[in-house]
Amino acid sequence: MTHEFKNIVSAYKEAKDVGLTCVMATVVALEGSSYRRPGVRMMIRVDGAMTGAVSGGCVEKEILFQAQSVFSTKTPKMMTYDGRFRLGCEGMLYILIEPFAPDAETFSLIQDTFSNRLPFQLKTSYHKTYGDYPNLGTYFSLNGKDHPLHPKVAPNETTLLFEQDMDPIMRLVIIGGEHDTVKLAGLSAAMGWEVNVSAVPQEEKTKVDFPGIHEFWSVAPEAFPAERIDEQTAVVLMTHSYAKDLKYLLALKDRKPFYFGLLGPQRRREKLFNEFMERHPDVDLDFFDRIHGPAGLHLGAETPEEIAISILAEVLTVMRKTDGQPLRDKTKAIHD
Repeated sequence: MTHEFKNIVSAYKEAKDVGLTCVMATVVALEGSSYRRPGVRMMIRVDGAMTGAVSGGCVEKEILFQAQSVFSTKTPKMMTYDGRFRLGCEGMLYILIEPFAPDAETFSLIQDTFSNRLPFQLKTSYHKTYGDYPNLGTYFSLNGKDHPLHPKVAPNETTLLFEQDMDPIMRLVIIGGEHDTVKLAGLSAAMGWEVNVSAVPQEEKTKVDFPGIHEFWSVAPEAFPAERIDEQTAVVLMTHSYAKDLKYLLALKDRKPFYFGLLGPQRRREKLFNEFMERHPDVDLDFFDRIHGPAGLHLGAETPEEIAISILAEVLTVMRKTDGQPLRDKTKAIHD
């Protein structure tokens, strides 16, 4: 959800630059089932433009209507939405609508937190009763210090508190510059991930060749910025060149991305691993265990787009620690 909050912050900056005020809606509690879980947020501008969504589309219209009084009074409001009668989900949503107006210091801190890929918390005080509540609101919390997102937020022992841990935005590093990289990068960026692509200078590619990506690295394998690979990063190696893949494996041997995918059949993978071990016989064998090769889930994928979906599906199962089973086979709730 971090990327959704980042989109809200970006939308706020654009609105502020043209003199438009904003409010933020947060689902703080849920009874029953719903399309999204507590912690999902959206931004509404005073001109009616919206960023993000908290459901499949129906709830947003009611939030837009309820937000009008918050724009007028600058006072946070609690609203409820009973999906048992209006949605396919049988749940009651509790939603806080509050002004979004962080001071300059807090806004700068949020931006720096995104840039430095630091974890943070969002803490939202709320009630479960409809009405206006002047002191309710959200704090941006970093290193144990809370920063209010609007000036009226104040501690109150009688309120409930929704706390949400926010990890750095999921980063995907794709190594390779072929047509299938474009498809994987585009789908990943649409999911809100920070996507970086690396290709050798001889390919003469630039950032514009990969719409939606965050950064493009035109470097040889020996100069690959492996230090940029942290534990919130997934890596997919798909150069279609055996020699290049081997060099990148050598460059990444000391890194521990949470997912490492290798394109190509099993026979090619084993050949790569064997040659790697000939050069580095002392390598930790856990390095090979962490590599998903061939990358992707068995979806019967054939086209570049389908292959990209199968890879992203595997990344999600690793990230969320699930097994990718059909939802119809689950005996418990979807988000259990």
